[in-house]
Amino acid sequence: MHRLWLVFAQTVTICLGILFIVTTLRPDWLRNDLRPPVADGAPAAAGAPVAMPAPPVSPGSYADAVARATPAVVNIYTTKVVDVPLIPLPSDPELNRLFRGMPGFSQRRQSGSLGSGVIVRGDGYILTNYHVVEAADSIRVALSDGREADARVVGADPETDLAVLKIGLPKLQAIDFDQSERLRVGDVVLAIGNPFGVGQTTTLGIVSALGRNRLGINIYENFIQTDAAINPGNSGGALVDAGGRLVGINTAIYSETGGSLGIGFAIPARSAETILEEIIRSGKVTRGWLGIEPQDITPELMRAFGLKRQEGAIVASVLRGSPAQKAGLRVGDIVLAMGDAALRDSIDFLNAIAPLKPGASVTLTVLRDGRQQQVKVVVGERPSGNRRR
Repeated sequence: MHRLWLVFAQTVTICLGILFIVTTLRPDWLRNDLRPPVADGAPAAAGAPVAMPAPPVSPGSYADAVARATPAVVNIYTTKVVDVPLIPLPSDPELNRLFRGMPGFSQRRQSGSLGSGVIVRGDGYILTNYHVVEAADSIRVALSDGREADARVVGADPETDLAVLKIGLPKLQAIDFDQSERLRVGDVVLAIGNPFGVGQTTTLGIVSALGRNRLGINIYENFIQTDAAINPGNSGGALVDAGGRLVGINTAIYSETGGSLGIGFAIPARSAETILEEIIRSGKVTRGWLGIEPQDITPELMRAFGLKRQEGAIVASVLRGSPAQKAGLRVGDIVLAMGDAALRDSIDFLNAIAPLKPGASVTLTVLRDGRQQQVKVVVGERPSGNRRR
């Protein structure tokens, strides 16, 4: 009995040792089925290769949005001839202007700059910033697929800093506009462009604010603010949502160094699309105009005029022959409302006048000599190329 027990113990020990060795060195010998898993209801034929499932997309990836928008974002290269001083010029602006045009003090050289743009229609129309192509002698557009073409300016709107270009290449992929108009503060956005000329680049951020104005960048301002990195060269590029749809045209940054500080501004896609369609249709943007220079009411002016509220816009000047002069508006009048809409300041006044069609009549509520009165004005057309109020 003792001998049988010893044989049994030795046999078990040897088997366990063999099992340990096999488990360590050749674990595949212990598997019952060496075939890769097959989807339910689709047994693989004998010897047939089985396709393994694709790896899942990384959580939080925006690769699909970038792939959708990137083909529509272009790099823009411009050249123009500028006067370069041969000697240091005086710091006084008037003397600088005088010497710059004199023979022997400057010479003409070709200067280049860069920016970005967005293909918005398959027949070759591109949206970009006006300052990207301003005064350019030649414009070259480079697509993400390596193709290049010369572009011409169809029209521009300096007062919103937008311009429309046209190229003649076939098979262009236009970007999709966001039609929902549901952009919210906190939504993820991607900025795509050509910063510093390094090539097409995508940066990530969120919508920091909506409706930013009174920044002194353009006359008509209604910016999307974002912390997605926007640098020199990004101007005119696309700001897209997490689905790759266009929500804005990158336009400007707040920076003390020239680089991104996390405060960038984009023109909303809806506003840009309206201007695009008007430029394509007529070559320009038509806005209402009264011919006055409005001025905000400061606390000092409020006390001087004896006002109870700091609202409205003061007429600082009236252009001769303008609709405002014909209607009898005077310097010192305070415009409180247009129709039934109260006006907070000069920005409100400009934004209320701009959408009106030339020839339309508008009634202004004006405070003059301490009394309110109604003044009816026939709207004129704002002169083109007017960058000042």
